[in-house]
Amino acid sequence: MSTDGKESKSGFRAWLDHRTGLDSLLRHTLDEPIPGGAKIAYVFGSGLLFLFLSQIVTGVFLAMYYVPSADHAHTTVAYITKEVTGGSFLRSIHAYGSSAIIIVLLLHMTQTFLYGSYKGRRELVWVAGCVLLALMLGMAFTGYLLPWDQKAFFATTVGTNILSEIPWVGNGLKELLRGGTEMGTLTVSRFFVLHVFVIPACIFAFVAIHVYSFRKAGAAGPAGEDPVSPKLPAETFYPKQLVMDMGFATLIIVLLGLVAYFWPMDLGPRADPADTQFMPRPEWYYVPVFQYLKYWHGSTALLGILVIPGIVGLLLVGLPFFDRSLERRPWKRPISVGLFTAVLLGLAGLGVISHRQDMRNPGVAEQLRAQREATKEFMNAKFEPELSGSSLSAQNVALSNPEAAKGKEIFEAQGCNACHGDNGVGTAAAPKLVGVGVKYDAAKIEAMLHTPTAKMTAGGMPPVQLKDDEMKSLIAYLQSLK
Repeated sequence: MSTDGKESKSGFRAWLDHRTGLDSLLRHTLDEPIPGGAKIAYVFGSGLLFLFLSQIVTGVFLAMYYVPSADHAHTTVAYITKEVTGGSFLRSIHAYGSSAIIIVLLLHMTQTFLYGSYKGRRELVWVAGCVLLALMLGMAFTGYLLPWDQKAFFATTVGTNILSEIPWVGNGLKELLRGGTEMGTLTVSRFFVLHVFVIPACIFAFVAIHVYSFRKAGAAGPAGEDPVSPKLPAETFYPKQLVMDMGFATLIIVLLGLVAYFWPMDLGPRADPADTQFMPRPEWYYVPVFQYLKYWHGSTALLGILVIPGIVGLLLVGLPFFDRSLERRPWKRPISVGLFTAVLLGLAGLGVISHRQDMRNPGVAEQLRAQREATKEFMNAKFEPELSGSSLSAQNVALSNPEAAKGKEIFEAQGCNACHGDNGVGTAAAPKLVGVGVKYDAAKIEAMLHTPTAKMTAGGMPPVQLKDDEMKSLIAYLQSLK
Protein backbone atom coordinates (compact mmCIF):
# COMPACT_ATOMS: atom_id res chain seq x y z
CA MET A 1 0.00 0.00 0.00
CA SER A 2 1.19 3.53 -0.67
CA THR A 3 1.39 6.26 2.01
CA ASP A 4 -1.85 7.92 0.84
CA GLY A 5 -3.84 4.74 1.40
CA LYS A 6 -4.24 3.83 -2.28
CA GLU A 7 -3.03 0.56 -3.72
CA SER A 8 0.30 0.96 -5.49
CA LYS A 9 0.50 -0.31 -9.05
CA SER A 10 3.52 -1.46 -10.95
CA GLY A 11 4.44 -3.24 -14.13
CA PHE A 12 2.24 -3.55 -17.19
CA ARG A 13 -1.01 -2.62 -15.41
CA ALA A 14 0.45 0.68 -14.23
CA TRP A 15 1.87 1.38 -17.69
CA LEU A 16 -1.50 0.66 -19.32
CA ASP A 17 -3.48 2.66 -16.77
CA HIS A 18 -1.23 5.72 -17.10
CA ARG A 19 -1.79 5.76 -20.86
CA THR A 20 -5.46 4.78 -21.07
CA GLY A 21 -7.05 5.57 -17.71
CA LEU A 22 -8.42 2.00 -17.75
CA ASP A 23 -8.86 1.74 -13.98
CA SER A 24 -10.90 4.93 -13.74
CA LEU A 25 -13.02 3.81 -16.71
CA LEU A 26 -13.71 0.45 -15.04
CA ARG A 27 -14.59 2.16 -11.76
CA HIS A 28 -16.93 4.55 -13.57
CA THR A 29 -18.58 1.63 -15.36
CA LEU A 30 -18.84 -0.88 -12.53
CA ASP A 31 -19.63 1.54 -9.71
CA GLU A 32 -22.90 2.72 -11.30
CA PRO A 33 -25.41 3.15 -8.43
CA ILE A 34 -28.69 1.23 -8.70
CA PRO A 35 -31.44 2.49 -6.38
CA GLY A 36 -32.96 -0.43 -4.51
CA GLY A 37 -30.20 -2.81 -5.61
CA ALA A 38 -29.73 -5.32 -8.40
CA LYS A 39 -32.71 -7.14 -9.94
CA ILE A 40 -33.30 -9.80 -12.60
CA ALA A 41 -35.63 -7.34 -14.36
CA TYR A 42 -32.61 -5.19 -15.32
CA VAL A 43 -30.73 -7.84 -17.36
CA PHE A 44 -32.43 -7.24 -20.72
CA GLY A 45 -30.39 -4.20 -21.74
CA SER A 46 -27.09 -6.03 -21.29
CA GLY A 47 -28.60 -9.07 -23.02
CA LEU A 48 -29.39 -6.95 -26.08
CA LEU A 49 -25.84 -5.61 -26.22
CA PHE A 50 -24.47 -9.15 -26.02
CA LEU A 51 -26.78 -10.36 -28.79
CA PHE A 52 -25.80 -7.47 -31.04
CA LEU A 53 -22.11 -8.27 -30.56
CA SER A 54 -22.87 -11.94 -31.29
CA GLN A 55 -24.57 -10.92 -34.54
CA ILE A 56 -21.51 -8.89 -35.53
CA VAL A 57 -19.09 -11.76 -34.86
CA THR A 58 -21.16 -14.41 -36.68
CA GLY A 59 -21.96 -11.96 -39.48
CA VAL A 60 -18.27 -11.28 -40.12
CA PHE A 61 -17.58 -14.99 -40.58
CA LEU A 62 -20.59 -15.42 -42.88
CA ALA A 63 -19.51 -12.41 -44.95
CA MET A 64 -16.18 -14.14 -45.66
CA TYR A 65 -18.04 -16.57 -47.94
CA TYR A 66 -20.98 -14.48 -49.11
CA VAL A 67 -21.20 -12.85 -52.55
CA PRO A 68 -23.93 -10.16 -52.77
CA SER A 69 -25.29 -10.79 -56.25
CA ALA A 70 -28.39 -12.46 -57.62
CA ASP A 71 -26.18 -14.96 -59.50
CA HIS A 72 -24.11 -16.12 -56.55
CA ALA A 73 -25.87 -15.18 -53.28
CA HIS A 74 -27.90 -18.38 -52.98
CA THR A 75 -25.01 -20.59 -54.02
CA THR A 76 -22.67 -19.10 -51.44
CA VAL A 77 -25.26 -19.46 -48.65
CA ALA A 78 -25.87 -23.07 -49.74
CA TYR A 79 -22.11 -23.62 -49.64
CA ILE A 80 -21.95 -22.21 -46.11
CA THR A 81 -24.87 -24.38 -45.03
CA LYS A 82 -23.86 -27.66 -46.66
CA GLU A 83 -20.09 -27.63 -47.11
CA VAL A 84 -18.34 -25.30 -44.65
CA THR A 85 -17.41 -27.00 -41.38
CA GLY A 86 -19.74 -25.58 -38.74
CA GLY A 87 -21.28 -23.31 -41.38
CA SER A 88 -24.86 -24.44 -40.79
CA PHE A 89 -24.44 -24.00 -37.03
CA LEU A 90 -22.91 -20.53 -37.45
CA ARG A 91 -25.63 -19.41 -39.86
CA SER A 92 -28.30 -20.77 -37.53
CA ILE A 93 -26.83 -18.86 -34.60
CA HIS A 94 -26.95 -15.69 -36.71
CA ALA A 95 -30.49 -16.31 -37.99
CA TYR A 96 -31.95 -17.29 -34.64
CA GLY A 97 -30.04 -14.41 -33.06
CA SER A 98 -32.16 -11.93 -35.00
CA SER A 99 -35.32 -13.44 -33.50
CA ALA A 100 -33.72 -13.46 -30.05
CA ILE A 101 -32.95 -9.74 -30.39
CA ILE A 102 -36.59 -8.96 -31.18
CA ILE A 103 -37.79 -11.04 -28.20
CA VAL A 104 -35.34 -9.50 -25.71
CA LEU A 105 -35.98 -6.04 -27.14
CA LEU A 106 -39.73 -6.41 -26.54
CA LEU A 107 -39.05 -7.67 -23.01
CA HIS A 108 -36.73 -4.73 -22.35
CA MET A 109 -39.24 -2.22 -23.70
CA THR A 110 -42.09 -3.80 -21.71
CA GLN A 111 -40.06 -3.77 -18.48
CA THR A 112 -39.03 -0.15 -19.06
CA PHE A 113 -42.63 0.87 -19.73
CA LEU A 114 -44.17 -1.00 -16.78
CA TYR A 115 -41.52 0.34 -14.40
CA GLY A 116 -42.05 3.86 -15.77
CA SER A 117 -38.29 4.10 -16.28
CA TYR A 118 -38.74 6.70 -19.03
CA LYS A 119 -39.84 9.31 -16.49
CA GLY A 120 -37.72 11.95 -14.79
CA ARG A 121 -35.34 13.49 -17.34
CA ARG A 122 -35.02 10.20 -19.26
CA GLU A 123 -36.71 11.29 -22.49
CA LEU A 124 -33.57 10.80 -24.60
CA VAL A 125 -33.06 7.32 -23.18
CA TRP A 126 -36.54 6.29 -24.36
CA VAL A 127 -36.33 8.03 -27.76
CA ALA A 128 -32.93 6.44 -28.50
CA GLY A 129 -34.40 3.07 -27.50
CA CYS A 130 -37.31 3.52 -29.93
CA VAL A 131 -34.87 4.38 -32.73
CA LEU A 132 -32.87 1.25 -31.87
CA LEU A 133 -36.09 -0.81 -32.12
CA ALA A 134 -36.67 0.52 -35.66
CA LEU A 135 -33.04 -0.10 -36.62
CA MET A 136 -33.15 -3.68 -35.33
CA LEU A 137 -36.30 -4.33 -37.37
CA GLY A 138 -34.46 -2.84 -40.35
CA MET A 139 -31.54 -5.19 -39.75
CA ALA A 140 -33.92 -8.15 -39.71
CA PHE A 141 -35.68 -6.98 -42.90
CA THR A 142 -32.50 -6.37 -44.91
CA GLY A 143 -30.84 -9.59 -43.72
CA TYR A 144 -33.87 -11.68 -44.66
CA LEU A 145 -33.29 -11.15 -48.40
CA LEU A 146 -29.60 -12.04 -48.47
CA PRO A 147 -29.97 -15.86 -48.84
CA TRP A 148 -31.91 -15.14 -52.08
CA ASP A 149 -34.14 -18.20 -51.76
CA GLN A 150 -37.81 -18.34 -52.66
CA LYS A 151 -39.27 -17.17 -49.35
CA ALA A 152 -36.71 -14.36 -48.99
CA PHE A 153 -37.29 -13.09 -52.53
CA PHE A 154 -41.08 -13.03 -52.46
CA ALA A 155 -41.42 -11.80 -48.88
CA THR A 156 -39.06 -8.90 -49.65
CA THR A 157 -40.94 -8.21 -52.88
CA VAL A 158 -44.16 -7.82 -50.88
CA GLY A 159 -42.38 -5.72 -48.26
CA THR A 160 -40.90 -3.28 -50.76
CA ASN A 161 -44.18 -3.06 -52.68
CA ILE A 162 -45.77 -1.61 -49.55
CA LEU A 163 -43.61 1.49 -50.01
CA SER A 164 -45.42 2.29 -53.25
CA GLU A 165 -48.58 3.00 -51.20
CA ILE A 166 -46.94 6.09 -49.70
CA PRO A 167 -48.20 9.16 -51.61
CA TRP A 168 -45.84 11.11 -53.87
CA VAL A 169 -42.57 9.49 -52.76
CA GLY A 170 -43.55 5.83 -52.45
CA ASN A 171 -42.49 4.61 -55.88
CA GLY A 172 -39.26 6.55 -55.68
CA LEU A 173 -38.41 4.98 -52.31
CA LYS A 174 -39.18 1.52 -53.65
CA GLU A 175 -36.94 1.98 -56.69
CA LEU A 176 -34.20 3.47 -54.51
CA LEU A 177 -34.28 0.45 -52.20
CA ARG A 178 -34.46 -2.07 -55.04
CA GLY A 179 -32.03 -0.30 -57.32
CA GLY A 180 -34.67 -0.28 -60.05
CA THR A 181 -38.21 -1.43 -60.71
CA GLU A 182 -37.41 -5.14 -60.33
CA MET A 183 -35.61 -7.23 -57.74
CA GLY A 184 -32.12 -8.25 -58.82
CA THR A 185 -28.42 -7.94 -58.16
CA LEU A 186 -28.69 -4.23 -57.33
CA THR A 187 -31.31 -5.09 -54.71
CA VAL A 188 -29.08 -7.71 -53.10
CA SER A 189 -26.04 -5.44 -53.08
CA ARG A 190 -27.99 -2.52 -51.59
CA PHE A 191 -29.55 -4.69 -48.89
CA PHE A 192 -26.09 -6.10 -48.14
CA VAL A 193 -24.60 -2.62 -47.72
CA LEU A 194 -27.51 -1.56 -45.51
CA HIS A 195 -27.31 -4.74 -43.44
CA VAL A 196 -23.52 -4.83 -43.00
CA PHE A 197 -22.48 -1.17 -42.97
CA VAL A 198 -25.17 1.52 -42.80
CA ILE A 199 -27.62 0.16 -40.21
CA PRO A 200 -24.91 -1.26 -37.87
CA ALA A 201 -23.15 2.13 -37.90
CA CYS A 202 -26.42 3.81 -36.92
CA ILE A 203 -26.97 1.18 -34.20
CA PHE A 204 -23.51 1.85 -32.74
CA ALA A 205 -24.25 5.58 -32.69
CA PHE A 206 -27.63 5.22 -30.98
CA VAL A 207 -26.35 2.62 -28.52
CA ALA A 208 -23.76 5.20 -27.47
CA ILE A 209 -26.48 7.87 -27.13
CA HIS A 210 -28.72 5.44 -25.25
CA VAL A 211 -26.01 4.37 -22.78
CA TYR A 212 -24.69 7.91 -22.27
CA SER A 213 -28.19 9.28 -21.65
CA PHE A 214 -28.91 6.42 -19.26
CA ARG A 215 -25.72 7.00 -17.26
CA LYS A 216 -26.33 10.75 -17.24
CA ALA A 217 -29.86 10.38 -15.85
CA GLY A 218 -28.99 7.40 -13.65
CA ALA A 219 -30.83 4.13 -13.06
CA ALA A 220 -34.50 4.72 -12.23
CA GLY A 221 -34.78 1.83 -9.80
CA PRO A 222 -38.00 -0.09 -8.98
CA ALA A 223 -41.46 1.15 -9.96
CA GLY A 224 -42.16 2.66 -6.56
CA GLU A 225 -39.03 4.83 -6.56
CA ASP A 226 -38.94 8.59 -7.17
CA PRO A 227 -37.49 8.98 -10.74
CA VAL A 228 -35.91 12.39 -9.96
CA SER A 229 -34.66 12.08 -6.37
CA PRO A 230 -34.29 8.38 -5.47
CA LYS A 231 -34.83 7.59 -1.80
CA LEU A 232 -33.92 3.89 -1.64
CA PRO A 233 -30.35 2.91 -0.71
CA ALA A 234 -28.24 2.34 -3.81
CA GLU A 235 -26.17 -0.71 -4.69
CA THR A 236 -23.35 -0.64 -7.25
CA PHE A 237 -23.60 -2.44 -10.57
CA TYR A 238 -20.64 -4.60 -9.55
CA PRO A 239 -20.75 -7.36 -8.45
CA LYS A 240 -24.38 -8.51 -8.09
CA GLN A 241 -25.95 -6.96 -11.19
CA LEU A 242 -22.89 -7.85 -13.28
CA VAL A 243 -23.22 -11.50 -12.23
CA MET A 244 -26.91 -11.48 -13.13
CA ASP A 245 -26.17 -9.93 -16.54
CA MET A 246 -23.43 -12.48 -17.22
CA GLY A 247 -25.76 -15.29 -16.17
CA PHE A 248 -28.42 -14.04 -18.59
CA ALA A 249 -25.85 -13.82 -21.40
CA THR A 250 -24.76 -17.39 -20.63
CA LEU A 251 -28.38 -18.54 -20.77
CA ILE A 252 -28.75 -16.89 -24.18
CA ILE A 253 -25.60 -18.65 -25.42
CA VAL A 254 -26.87 -22.04 -24.25
CA LEU A 255 -30.36 -21.62 -25.69
CA LEU A 256 -29.12 -20.30 -29.05
CA GLY A 257 -26.58 -23.11 -29.27
CA LEU A 258 -29.17 -25.81 -28.50
CA VAL A 259 -31.71 -24.44 -30.98
CA ALA A 260 -29.06 -23.98 -33.70
CA TYR A 261 -27.71 -27.50 -33.15
CA PHE A 262 -30.99 -29.44 -32.98
CA TRP A 263 -33.06 -27.29 -35.38
CA PRO A 264 -30.64 -25.81 -37.94
CA MET A 265 -31.98 -22.98 -40.06
CA ASP A 266 -33.35 -24.13 -43.42
CA LEU A 267 -32.49 -22.73 -46.83
CA GLY A 268 -35.05 -23.00 -49.60
CA PRO A 269 -34.56 -23.38 -53.36
CA ARG A 270 -33.06 -20.50 -55.26
CA ALA A 271 -35.36 -17.54 -55.97
CA ASP A 272 -37.40 -17.97 -59.12
CA PRO A 273 -39.22 -14.74 -60.07
CA ALA A 274 -41.27 -16.67 -62.65
CA ASP A 275 -42.90 -18.85 -59.98
CA THR A 276 -46.43 -17.47 -59.73
CA GLN A 277 -47.61 -20.14 -57.26
CA PHE A 278 -45.29 -19.31 -54.38
CA MET A 279 -46.99 -17.84 -51.31
CA PRO A 280 -44.61 -15.65 -49.29
CA ARG A 281 -44.79 -15.54 -45.51
CA PRO A 282 -42.53 -13.23 -43.47
CA GLU A 283 -40.67 -14.03 -40.26
CA TRP A 284 -42.87 -14.36 -37.17
CA TYR A 285 -42.23 -10.82 -35.94
CA TYR A 286 -43.54 -9.35 -39.21
CA VAL A 287 -46.58 -11.66 -39.48
CA PRO A 288 -48.87 -9.30 -37.48
CA VAL A 289 -47.98 -6.45 -39.86
CA PHE A 290 -48.51 -8.80 -42.83
CA GLN A 291 -52.00 -9.64 -41.55
CA TYR A 292 -52.81 -6.03 -40.68
CA LEU A 293 -52.06 -4.85 -44.22
CA LYS A 294 -54.63 -7.29 -45.65
CA TYR A 295 -57.44 -5.13 -44.29
CA TRP A 296 -56.49 -1.96 -46.19
CA HIS A 297 -57.13 -1.65 -49.90
CA GLY A 298 -57.82 1.05 -52.43
CA SER A 299 -58.78 4.42 -50.94
CA THR A 300 -58.30 3.17 -47.36
CA ALA A 301 -54.68 2.11 -47.95
CA LEU A 302 -53.34 5.56 -47.09
CA LEU A 303 -55.16 5.52 -43.75
CA GLY A 304 -54.07 2.01 -42.80
CA ILE A 305 -50.50 2.05 -44.10
CA LEU A 306 -49.43 5.61 -43.30
CA VAL A 307 -51.78 7.46 -40.95
CA ILE A 308 -52.55 4.85 -38.27
CA PRO A 309 -48.96 3.48 -37.99
CA GLY A 310 -47.72 7.08 -37.95
CA ILE A 311 -49.98 7.96 -35.02
CA VAL A 312 -48.98 4.81 -33.11
CA GLY A 313 -45.30 5.52 -33.75
CA LEU A 314 -45.67 9.13 -32.63
CA LEU A 315 -47.39 8.06 -29.41
CA LEU A 316 -44.68 5.48 -28.75
CA VAL A 317 -41.70 7.77 -29.39
CA GLY A 318 -43.32 10.77 -27.68
CA LEU A 319 -44.49 8.82 -24.62
CA PRO A 320 -42.19 10.55 -22.09
CA PHE A 321 -43.30 13.95 -23.43
CA PHE A 322 -47.01 13.11 -23.21
CA ASP A 323 -46.86 11.31 -19.86
CA ARG A 324 -45.23 13.94 -17.63
CA SER A 325 -46.49 12.57 -14.32
CA LEU A 326 -43.84 11.19 -11.95
CA GLU A 327 -46.13 8.32 -11.01
CA ARG A 328 -44.43 5.07 -12.08
CA ARG A 329 -46.48 2.24 -10.55
CA PRO A 330 -48.33 0.48 -13.40
CA TRP A 331 -51.58 0.04 -11.44
CA LYS A 332 -51.66 3.81 -11.00
CA ARG A 333 -51.38 4.40 -14.77
CA PRO A 334 -54.39 2.49 -16.15
CA ILE A 335 -54.77 4.44 -19.40
CA SER A 336 -51.19 4.20 -20.68
CA VAL A 337 -50.74 0.63 -19.45
CA GLY A 338 -54.08 -0.34 -20.99
CA LEU A 339 -53.14 1.14 -24.38
CA PHE A 340 -49.72 -0.52 -24.31
CA THR A 341 -51.26 -3.88 -23.42
CA ALA A 342 -53.94 -3.49 -26.11
CA VAL A 343 -51.28 -2.89 -28.80
CA LEU A 344 -49.27 -5.94 -27.74
CA LEU A 345 -52.38 -8.16 -27.56
CA GLY A 346 -53.55 -6.79 -30.90
CA LEU A 347 -50.26 -7.70 -32.57
CA ALA A 348 -50.34 -11.18 -31.04
CA GLY A 349 -53.96 -11.59 -32.15
CA LEU A 350 -53.13 -10.61 -35.73
CA GLY A 351 -50.40 -13.23 -35.77
CA VAL A 352 -52.80 -15.92 -34.56
CA ILE A 353 -55.45 -14.88 -37.10
CA SER A 354 -52.92 -15.05 -39.94
CA HIS A 355 -51.88 -18.57 -38.97
CA ARG A 356 -55.48 -19.77 -38.59
CA GLN A 357 -56.49 -18.35 -41.97
CA ASP A 358 -53.62 -20.18 -43.64
CA MET A 359 -54.52 -23.48 -41.99
CA ARG A 360 -58.28 -23.19 -42.68
CA ASN A 361 -57.84 -22.53 -46.41
CA PRO A 362 -57.13 -25.94 -48.02
CA GLY A 363 -55.46 -24.45 -51.09
CA VAL A 364 -53.19 -22.19 -49.09
CA ALA A 365 -52.34 -24.90 -46.56
CA GLU A 366 -51.45 -27.33 -49.36
CA GLN A 367 -49.26 -24.76 -51.12
CA LEU A 368 -47.45 -23.91 -47.89
CA ARG A 369 -46.94 -27.62 -47.24
CA ALA A 370 -45.53 -28.06 -50.76
CA GLN A 371 -43.16 -25.14 -50.15
CA ARG A 372 -41.94 -26.73 -46.92
CA GLU A 373 -41.39 -30.01 -48.75
CA ALA A 374 -39.42 -28.22 -51.47
CA THR A 375 -37.23 -26.62 -48.80
CA LYS A 376 -36.71 -29.98 -47.09
CA GLU A 377 -35.83 -31.60 -50.43
CA PHE A 378 -33.31 -28.87 -51.21
CA MET A 379 -31.71 -29.18 -47.78
CA ASN A 380 -31.35 -32.95 -48.18
CA ALA A 381 -29.83 -32.63 -51.66
CA LYS A 382 -26.07 -32.64 -52.08
CA PHE A 383 -24.46 -29.24 -52.65
CA GLU A 384 -23.94 -28.41 -56.30
CA PRO A 385 -22.52 -25.10 -57.57
CA GLU A 386 -24.90 -23.11 -59.74
CA LEU A 387 -24.12 -23.52 -63.41
CA SER A 388 -24.35 -20.64 -65.85
CA GLY A 389 -24.72 -21.62 -69.49
CA SER A 390 -23.44 -25.20 -69.65
CA SER A 391 -21.14 -27.35 -67.58
CA LEU A 392 -17.73 -28.34 -68.80
CA SER A 393 -18.55 -32.02 -68.38
CA ALA A 394 -21.66 -31.63 -70.53
CA GLN A 395 -19.79 -29.74 -73.24
CA ASN A 396 -17.09 -32.42 -73.46
CA VAL A 397 -19.36 -35.43 -73.04
CA ALA A 398 -18.83 -36.47 -76.67
CA LEU A 399 -15.09 -36.74 -76.07
CA SER A 400 -15.49 -39.16 -73.16
CA ASN A 401 -18.67 -41.13 -73.90
CA PRO A 402 -20.00 -41.49 -77.46
CA GLU A 403 -23.23 -43.09 -76.22
CA ALA A 404 -23.91 -40.15 -73.92
CA ALA A 405 -23.15 -37.81 -76.82
CA LYS A 406 -25.84 -39.56 -78.82
CA GLY A 407 -28.16 -39.18 -75.82
CA LYS A 408 -27.46 -35.45 -75.81
CA GLU A 409 -28.68 -35.25 -79.40
CA ILE A 410 -31.84 -37.17 -78.44
CA PHE A 411 -32.33 -34.87 -75.45
CA GLU A 412 -32.32 -31.84 -77.75
CA ALA A 413 -34.31 -33.51 -80.53
CA GLN A 414 -37.10 -34.41 -78.11
CA GLY A 415 -37.23 -30.79 -76.93
CA CYS A 416 -36.23 -31.65 -73.37
CA ASN A 417 -33.88 -28.65 -73.26
CA ALA A 418 -36.84 -26.31 -73.87
CA CYS A 419 -38.01 -26.97 -70.29
CA HIS A 420 -34.95 -28.34 -68.49
CA GLY A 421 -32.47 -25.96 -70.13
CA ASP A 422 -29.34 -26.59 -72.17
CA ASN A 423 -27.29 -29.36 -70.57
CA GLY A 424 -30.09 -29.86 -68.03
CA VAL A 425 -29.24 -26.79 -65.90
CA GLY A 426 -32.95 -26.14 -65.25
CA THR A 427 -35.31 -23.26 -66.03
CA ALA A 428 -38.39 -21.66 -64.51
CA ALA A 429 -40.49 -24.30 -66.31
CA ALA A 430 -38.71 -27.42 -65.04
CA PRO A 431 -36.06 -28.39 -62.48
CA LYS A 432 -32.41 -29.04 -63.26
CA LEU A 433 -31.30 -32.56 -64.17
CA VAL A 434 -27.71 -32.09 -63.05
CA GLY A 435 -26.98 -34.79 -60.50
CA VAL A 436 -29.99 -36.97 -61.34
CA GLY A 437 -27.64 -39.85 -62.15
CA VAL A 438 -26.25 -39.72 -58.63
CA LYS A 439 -29.69 -39.66 -57.07
CA TYR A 440 -31.23 -42.48 -59.16
CA ASP A 441 -29.89 -45.56 -60.94
CA ALA A 442 -30.53 -46.29 -64.64
CA ALA A 443 -33.57 -48.51 -63.98
CA LYS A 444 -35.25 -45.84 -61.84
CA ILE A 445 -34.58 -43.12 -64.42
CA GLU A 446 -36.05 -45.27 -67.18
CA ALA A 447 -39.13 -46.02 -65.07
CA MET A 448 -39.71 -42.30 -64.39
CA LEU A 449 -39.27 -41.47 -68.09
CA HIS A 450 -41.81 -44.11 -69.09
CA THR A 451 -44.22 -43.30 -66.24
CA PRO A 452 -43.67 -39.83 -64.72
CA THR A 453 -44.63 -39.32 -61.08
CA ALA A 454 -47.70 -37.26 -60.14
CA LYS A 455 -45.48 -34.30 -59.33
CA MET A 456 -43.72 -34.56 -62.71
CA THR A 457 -47.06 -34.87 -64.54
CA ALA A 458 -48.42 -31.83 -62.72
CA GLY A 459 -45.37 -29.90 -63.91
CA GLY A 460 -46.15 -30.82 -67.56
CA MET A 461 -43.81 -33.81 -68.01
CA PRO A 462 -45.16 -36.23 -70.67
CA PRO A 463 -44.21 -39.95 -70.86
CA VAL A 464 -41.09 -40.55 -72.98
CA GLN A 465 -41.43 -43.31 -75.55
CA LEU A 466 -38.19 -44.27 -77.34
CA LYS A 467 -36.55 -47.33 -78.83
CA ASP A 468 -34.47 -49.34 -76.40
CA ASP A 469 -31.14 -48.18 -77.80
CA GLU A 470 -32.26 -44.53 -77.83
CA MET A 471 -33.54 -44.78 -74.24
CA LYS A 472 -30.21 -46.28 -73.20
CA SER A 473 -28.32 -43.39 -74.81
CA LEU A 474 -30.61 -40.79 -73.23
CA ILE A 475 -30.12 -42.32 -69.79
CA ALA A 476 -26.35 -42.37 -70.33
CA TYR A 477 -26.48 -38.67 -71.09
CA LEU A 478 -28.59 -37.89 -68.03
CA GLN A 479 -26.14 -39.85 -65.87
CA SER A 480 -23.26 -37.79 -67.29
CA LEU A 481 -24.74 -34.51 -65.99
CA LYS A 482 -22.63 -34.11 -62.88
